[in-house]
Amino acid sequence: MRIENVQVLMHDGVFRRGAVEFDETIQKIEISETINVGVGPYLIPGLVDVHTHGALGGDHSDDSAENLQKMASFYAQNGTTSFLATTLTATEETLAGAMRTVAQHERPVGGARCVGINMEGPFFSHEKRGAHQAELLKTPDIAMFERLYKLSGDQIKLVCVAPELDGAMEFIREASQVSCVSLAHSTADYKTAMEAFGNGATHVTHLFNGMSPFSHREPGIVGAALDANAFVEVICDGYHLHPAVIRAIFRMFPHRACMISDSLGCTGLPDGEYESAGLPIMVQNGKAMLRDGSSIAGSTITLLQGIRIAVSLGIPLAQAVTAASAHSAKAIGMDGKIGSLIPGAHADMVLLDSELCVQKVWVGGQEV
Repeated sequence: MRIENVQVLMHDGVFRRGAVEFDETIQKIEISETINVGVGPYLIPGLVDVHTHGALGGDHSDDSAENLQKMASFYAQNGTTSFLATTLTATEETLAGAMRTVAQHERPVGGARCVGINMEGPFFSHEKRGAHQAELLKTPDIAMFERLYKLSGDQIKLVCVAPELDGAMEFIREASQVSCVSLAHSTADYKTAMEAFGNGATHVTHLFNGMSPFSHREPGIVGAALDANAFVEVICDGYHLHPAVIRAIFRMFPHRACMISDSLGCTGLPDGEYESAGLPIMVQNGKAMLRDGSSIAGSTITLLQGIRIAVSLGIPLAQAVTAASAHSAKAIGMDGKIGSLIPGAHADMVLLDSELCVQKVWVGGQEV
């Protein structure tokens, strides 16, 4: 199969007009012009969401195989062709059910690839827990992680931890042997965060959210991530971060910013009252909050909506797309397979018009 006369997002992060030949994988890319001329249509890599909790009423913390299939189809229709099923703080029994579901999951026809699990919780600070249930928080427990990792079929690609907690450094050293470790929901200072990166952490969950502020005398996790060259997640939903902070992240981490949706199960549904991991949620004008107003609670956007918002704030399209695809793939060790338009990679692709609306999506060379 062949797509011609499109603006192809090349692996160097530049759009060039050309053609792509593919079957299940990308076979060949032909460039007709060496510079970016004109506007769309744009052919971009299938988006990679390493932090999504759910959509259409489904939640990756539950054990519903039917919901996982439904969410995989929703993601693909909206341009996300690979994702990490992201769990929330819950009991080990609940998490075990979610792990088994992913281990047994088979990608539905026309659905996105579930490339693993992002285990967000329960090893978090009480003070920075956000929308995680306080009574279910735990100190880092490597034995629990290993049990869940086995149940998942070795599919936990990211595990989150607050590095200041008792036992966290030992946990990071052990868990980082089999999974990427992300610092999250933490009161850690710069020194503690740097120690965590030195012990094997490589990632930061939703930068600036769920952590101490970036200060001129105490730069905290943000400053440590910069010095350690870590991957950092950025939520571009218009609520989690001020536009100036979004622009700053893309300048500070030009090759390490990973755009995420952090979407909840109410994504794709109208405003109203919902529940997320046992906590009551209120969605108004697309903003998800705990019903008592104490904390923002994830987002209701798709990754492509995040790209549109980022572009509206001045982030170049190529940079925004790369953050939502190639960077995220690299962060979880899957670069070269997903997230890039290069020969040999899966033919996971999205065709956008000049308004950045989806025209076509392919997963493994098959049109959705």
